[in-house]
Amino acid sequence: MIHKPKYYNVFFISLLLLLAQIGYSQSKNLPQLKVSKNQHYFVTGDEKPFFWLGDTGWLTFGKLDRAGVDKYFKDRKDKGFNVVQVMVLHTLNVTNVYGDMALISEDVSKPLITAGNNFKNPQEYDYWDHVDYTLDVAQKNGIYVAMVPVWGTNVSKGNKVSKEQATEYAKFLANRYKNRTNIIWLNGGDTHGNEFMDIWNAIGSTLKTNNPDQLVTFHPFGRTDSSENYHNAAWLDFNMFQSGHRRYDQDTLKNSFKEDNYKFVQRDLTLKPTKPTLDGEPSYEGIPHGLHDTLQPKWTDNDVRRYGYWSVFAGAAGYTYGHNAVMQMFRKGDKPAYGNKELWTNAINASGAKQMVYIKKLLLDFPYLERVPDQSLIANQGEKYDYLIATRANNYALIYTYTGRKIAVNMAKISGDNVTASWYNPRNGKETKIGIIENKGTKEFQPSGDKKDGNDWVLILRSK
Repeated sequence: MIHKPKYYNVFFISLLLLLAQIGYSQSKNLPQLKVSKNQHYFVTGDEKPFFWLGDTGWLTFGKLDRAGVDKYFKDRKDKGFNVVQVMVLHTLNVTNVYGDMALISEDVSKPLITAGNNFKNPQEYDYWDHVDYTLDVAQKNGIYVAMVPVWGTNVSKGNKVSKEQATEYAKFLANRYKNRTNIIWLNGGDTHGNEFMDIWNAIGSTLKTNNPDQLVTFHPFGRTDSSENYHNAAWLDFNMFQSGHRRYDQDTLKNSFKEDNYKFVQRDLTLKPTKPTLDGEPSYEGIPHGLHDTLQPKWTDNDVRRYGYWSVFAGAAGYTYGHNAVMQMFRKGDKPAYGNKELWTNAINASGAKQMVYIKKLLLDFPYLERVPDQSLIANQGEKYDYLIATRANNYALIYTYTGRKIAVNMAKISGDNVTASWYNPRNGKETKIGIIENKGTKEFQPSGDKKDGNDWVLILRSK
């Protein structure tokens, strides 16, 4: 028998470790995101289009163990999501699944940090190490994590966070995550933007000043928009609105856009300076209409598709989906919120979650950065659920109907004497050819199926 010298084994093992580290470092960072040159969309550092397809995994850091984190992010990658929205601090006494508290004495300026990060040693592994692990897993799966530093109720109720504490906490976050390229910051967190503005401005400006390459926005209260209070803030890179969870007849606010989430986009894109905007929280699949009355009907995959296509065709830079069970990471033994009874491990396979990839695929199949909203294409726009919405570039046009009603198109808005027309099914991503149409006058197009909510279609016109 030939015995290899011990130093050979040590050298070989060291070489393998080094090669593994090199490979990891080369694949570790995702491309840094930035606002496109036309100020409407997102792109990667090399100017490639980035369509924000988000999911709300709000309680991921606190309620998922490592196996759960692995399962969740792999599933979201497989379904086409590239952003997950998460709370860093849901409450000031938040404790993760391993029993690790995030803060000392519920003080945001005092994160509870232990020396080392050895997962097998509970004395070393802390709350923030688990956040790091989650960010690594997200990175591995090509997902950006949009993190809310501290959820709004911790600031708005009880005055538990001072401006000075918030500033120190934001410095901690900025320093700890300064080398991360897959982080986006969602300041605020379901809170009124006109309240405690000194704190939100302190957090936003501290994050942006310390890490100028990381995108920052504000996640506002239901049926409000970051642009209402922070559009001109130097730290705000793009706008985010929460269209909310109420039906037309449930919304009693004056001047509210109600379910018409596309109106947020239309308004935001008239503001100067121009900034991207998107719906960061529409009605969640599986949550009651109006949110709190569990006897109400629940929003379905039909509704989340409608909100998605309405807002994106209006010019939004992407869209965030949500599910009642997944946003709260509901597990056996948990106290349910908003009438949920479904485990998150089942809910990740909800119909709406599977269908979201088709809106991303559709938009990226065309010259994305040239796209503009254009309602002049439509001769019969309609209202409420019958509303038709259109987007186009020079050589293509896309028109969405939620109810499958007839679409009357003002032609000659895109180039060419003729266009190739087809129907795109938002439920399965399949395209069916209609034929070649003369590109002039007004032409009518009738989708298949009965006229009803959820029989949604996209009419595709391509220059020929």
